[in-house]
Amino acid sequence: MGIFLNPGNEGFLSALNSQIYIDKTQMLEYTNSVLDSEQRYICVSRPRRFGKSITAEMLSAYYDKSCDSSKLFQGNKIASNPHFRDHLNKYDVIHIDINTFRKPDGSSANMVENIQQSVMEELRECYPGCITRHTGLPSALANIHKRNGIKFVVIIDEWDAVFRESKEDKEAQDEYIDLLRGLFKDAPS
Repeated sequence: MGIFLNPGNEGFLSALNSQIYIDKTQMLEYTNSVLDSEQRYICVSRPRRFGKSITAEMLSAYYDKSCDSSKLFQGNKIASNPHFRDHLNKYDVIHIDINTFRKPDGSSANMVENIQQSVMEELRECYPGCITRHTGLPSALANIHKRNGIKFVVIIDEWDAVFRESKEDKEAQDEYIDLLRGLFKDAPS
């Protein structure tokens, strides 16, 4: 279990233990239905305080192969779905909260470089020999997929923070868009 690669299910467990938890596990029916399709790239865009971070934790807990989350989902709506276990804890998950990589002063300088270095450090530990030193995250994931057939579920929380909080930092925004394009647009299946 890492910080960004396969972060486990503790975040979702914390949400379940909260006094105000709203069951959104039926969303998993949809995400499961599009995993191997052209619609597999999903952007959840809602106003602040609508539970996007809790949903991201739920998705991580459900797909992350480093843990057993079956008991966490029992009693939730998804557990009654006949395909509930088809994708449960079967993928490597990369879960990134963009705010983690923004500087305390609100700057997004070096954000993309820091994201790539942090995630690739964990990927190197898990998949030694698959990543060269001078490769970016999209290439690293493509190499791992090519060599091992591994599919990743990538979850980006606060994905829009650089646009919302660093409105004037066009360079950081362009670097971030290039990273997203590499991860999702140009990434091999």
